Amino acid sequence: MIPDSFYQILIYTVITVALIGVLLLAAWWLGAKRSSAGKKSPYESGIIPTTSARLAWPVPFYLIAIFFIIFDVESAFIFAWAVAWEPLGVTGLIQITVFIVILAAGLVWLWLKGGLDWGPSSLRSRNPHV
Repeated sequence: MIPDSFYQILIYTVITVALIGVLLLAAWWLGAKRSSAGKKSPYESGIIPTTSARLAWPVPFYLIAIFFIIFDVESAFIFAWAVAWEPLGVTGLIQITVFIVILAAGLVWLWLKGGLDWGPSSLRSRNPHV
């Protein structure tokens, strides 16, 4: 027996997909069909581009982004655990401790591998002529 809530979700999904299809079809049908070199050129605040927009971002930029994501997710799990402290009890405490120890071990490993060494001081230590 299928619950009534399933039918409600199915009807909602069908209506949503149909609405998206109608909107996409209307945009295609009503949209301009002509193309020109001006439409295909990039536009940046009225300045005509002279070079490629591809820039090489330094690796530390990506490291900071990855660290933020990792520790942001970690804090979300720890806050969720703190909210549910009473029902989880000692078992939850052991599990969150194992979780934090694994993340701390990963951070120590990254530190020992030199993943946190970047910036002017790390460049000087690797290449004394800088």
